[in-house]
Amino acid sequence: MAEEAAAGAGRGPPGPKRAPHLLVVMGVSGCGKSTVGSHLADKLGWKFYEGDDYHPDENKKKMAEGIPLNDQDRIPWLCCLHDILKREHTCGQNAILACSALKKMYRQILGNGKCGCESGQQENQGGPESLKILFVHLHGSIDLIAGRLRKRKGHFMPLSLLQSQFDTLEPPSPPESFITINLEKSISEIVSEIEDYIKKM
Repeated sequence: MAEEAAAGAGRGPPGPKRAPHLLVVMGVSGCGKSTVGSHLADKLGWKFYEGDDYHPDENKKKMAEGIPLNDQDRIPWLCCLHDILKREHTCGQNAILACSALKKMYRQILGNGKCGCESGQQENQGGPESLKILFVHLHGSIDLIAGRLRKRKGHFMPLSLLQSQFDTLEPPSPPESFITINLEKSISEIVSEIEDYIKKM
C-alpha cells in the first residue's frame, strides 16, 4: 500500500479534458467536401456528417431547378447543422461536417447558432457560447471544379449554379480558424495535409 501511495503521489490531479475537435470541410459544390471529409473521418475514427443530407426538400428542389438559395433558405439549415455540432461537442465527440459554408455569416451560424446572423456577432466569435471550429477550405479554379461536376451522377447541383456559388464565396480570413487546401493535390495528399495540421493544434 505504501508503495502504491508513493507511486501515485507524484502524478497529481489529471489535467483538464481536451475539448473535442470540430472540423467543417467547406467550399463550392464539386470541390470534394464529402470525399475529403469522409476519408479523413475514416482515417481518424471521427464522426462524419454530410451537410447536404439535412437540406429540406424545398431547398433541394430549388437547386435542382437551377434557382440559387438565399439566406432565408440557408439559415434554418445552418442552424440544424449547428445543433449537430453542438451535440457532438457536448458529448466530447470529434466530428467532421461537409458544408459549403460560403459566407462568413454562414460560418458564424455554424459556430453560434441563429445568433450568428445577428448584428454584432462578428466581434463575439470567441465568446463562451461559440463552438471552436476549424474550417478546411478546399480551393480550386472554376474550370477544375466544373470538370468534376460534369462527371457526377445523381447530384442536384446543376453547373449553372456553380458561378453563383463562386460569386457568393467569402473565403475564410482571420480571426477565423481555418486552413486553405489546394485542390490540385490528390485526395490522399489533401487528407494527409489536414491530418498533419490537426496534430499540431
